[in-house]
Amino acid sequence: MRRVGRGARSRLWGAVAIALALVWIFPVYWVLNGALQPIEALRAPTPSFLPTDLNLDAFRRAIDDQFLASLRLSLSVTLIAVAAAVLCAFVAAVAISRFRFRGRVSFIIVVLTIQMIPPEALFISQYRMLNEWSLYNTVGGLSLLYVAAVLPFTVWLLRGFVDGVPVELEEAAMVDGCSRVRAFFTITFPLLAPGLIASGVFAFLQAWNEYTLAVVVMEPDNRTLPLWLRGMTTVSNEAIDWPAVMAGSVLVAVPVIVFFLVVQTRMTAGLVSGAVKG
Repeated sequence: MRRVGRGARSRLWGAVAIALALVWIFPVYWVLNGALQPIEALRAPTPSFLPTDLNLDAFRRAIDDQFLASLRLSLSVTLIAVAAAVLCAFVAAVAISRFRFRGRVSFIIVVLTIQMIPPEALFISQYRMLNEWSLYNTVGGLSLLYVAAVLPFTVWLLRGFVDGVPVELEEAAMVDGCSRVRAFFTITFPLLAPGLIASGVFAFLQAWNEYTLAVVVMEPDNRTLPLWLRGMTTVSNEAIDWPAVMAGSVLVAVPVIVFFLVVQTRMTAGLVSGAVKG
């Protein structure tokens, strides 16, 4: 009887999980379904939940010169921001976790305090700073703001990963003749690979999807992908081409999916790359 009851509960929770998964995936399916339908079918009074007349016309309308320029801009800004943020956060996290120095606690408190400042409160000062440095409406200026935006949380996230690796592993390697630097990069660094990947994912998502900072510091003819996608829904005196908007949403999501597929393998490899032989 207990086995029967346990099996019934398992099936019940399985059904609940499937129902929640369907609710979660339906918006994704609806965007993809709308991107593959003609505009007449999407504007019909009765929605079509199953695609009948599939075509790629919406993707052809969405992919234009402005899309390609926005894609290059977003990729450039995002990759620069991810590389700079992860590198700076890694150095700061190691310093906070492995060394005891004057002002260490104050630095940690400052990192947490910066996270509490609303981004909107910094728009005017950021705009004036970039304008004075001749970085307004440039890849370098926007990348600098993105690094500053994601760095505090990335430092805090990586600090937890560094604290999770026992310092005794490095000390044992130093007893065997390794220098402090070699012991860190041979023993500790491979174990931090999942943390670096997780921090990179966070920085990538923040920079790729960011909208407000790009609105402030970029001109209308130099737009990132979120601004380009927003521009498709603000066409004056014309009906909005919703299939093209949904196709654009799919195109914006594709690099994120590819990035996750790449880092998923790297993260799995990083979990075992720092194994210590006994």
